[in-house]
Amino acid sequence: MKNTARLLCIATLLASGMVRADVVVIVNPKNPNATLTAEHVAQIYTGATTAFPNGSAAAPLDQPEGSAVREEFLAKVVGKSGQQVKAIWSRLIFSGKGTKPKVLESSAEVKKQVAADPNAIGFIEKSALDGSVKAVLEAK
Repeated sequence: MKNTARLLCIATLLASGMVRADVVVIVNPKNPNATLTAEHVAQIYTGATTAFPNGSAAAPLDQPEGSAVREEFLAKVVGKSGQQVKAIWSRLIFSGKGTKPKVLESSAEVKKQVAADPNAIGFIEKSALDGSVKAVLEAK
């Protein structure tokens, strides 16, 4: 019985490690920003700013709460948990000082929207990256 529990624990740890994905922050290829800092992206995703460094409006796109790519993005780029970000946006929305990023269902949807909107910014799995969008930050 001990061995079964130990194997189950090891399998769970391995599976949780496999869920993690390399995440990239993307913008439209026409966006003049070649790179962005994690700090600036975090400011966009926590409502501290609504613009890119060059001053153009930023339209952030989000992914569903609890998704692996979102959790990885929040941890590595924003430096906050999903609950912390939810609390930040609740305060901003309640005070009338912000509009929460639009939530799309998948990386494919985020990529499609970013490719169509020069002001959009989103995050996807690095493996989904293609020429329709431009990576401006890799989550580390």
